[in-house]
Amino acid sequence: MIGEIAKLDVSRETLDRLNIYEELLKKWNRAINLVSPSTIRDAKSRHFVDSAQIYGLADPNWKIWCDLGSGGGFPGMVIAILAAELNQSGKVVLVESDQRKAAFLRTVARETGVAAQVHSKRIEEVDPINADILSARALASLDQLLGFATIHMKAEGQALFPKGATWQQEVEEAQRSWSFSLQAHKSVVELNSVILSIGGIARG
Repeated sequence: MIGEIAKLDVSRETLDRLNIYEELLKKWNRAINLVSPSTIRDAKSRHFVDSAQIYGLADPNWKIWCDLGSGGGFPGMVIAILAAELNQSGKVVLVESDQRKAAFLRTVARETGVAAQVHSKRIEEVDPINADILSARALASLDQLLGFATIHMKAEGQALFPKGATWQQEVEEAQRSWSFSLQAHKSVVELNSVILSIGGIARG
């Protein structure tokens, strides 16, 4: 289901890793609010497929992928699991300041055998990552995300930000302070939601 909807051809090993991740998510979510409890039963579509579709929109030649405010690992840990098969030379960096959530992310990486790097610091405190791809899900306004992108993404990089029904309003507000190129891709999971693919980010 995950590979099919996101138009990704993945192996049984990758699907097994995603299943291990889902079981860990259900176990840890009882103690830590990783995702809304109302979405845990439908985690495959609400979180895993939603994250996998972001991978499918990225430039396939990326070397460093940075996910900001990773929380329960969406999309960053799903990206890391997919990349373990589809882009083995790529490096995935997850930034999550909450120590308990960072511990969860490291546990998932260890249990699935995936080499994801986890920074348990605030975004502003992490040394510039110089990422080819930058992602963030349900983290901040587009205006604020673009500010983070200027710190952690290469000038020629690609930012991928899932946004809800008010995405056009966020774009208009961000355009008051930033110039950037934009493509909006309809979400395969959430009606009226999109994934914004953004490049050429500059202040003013």
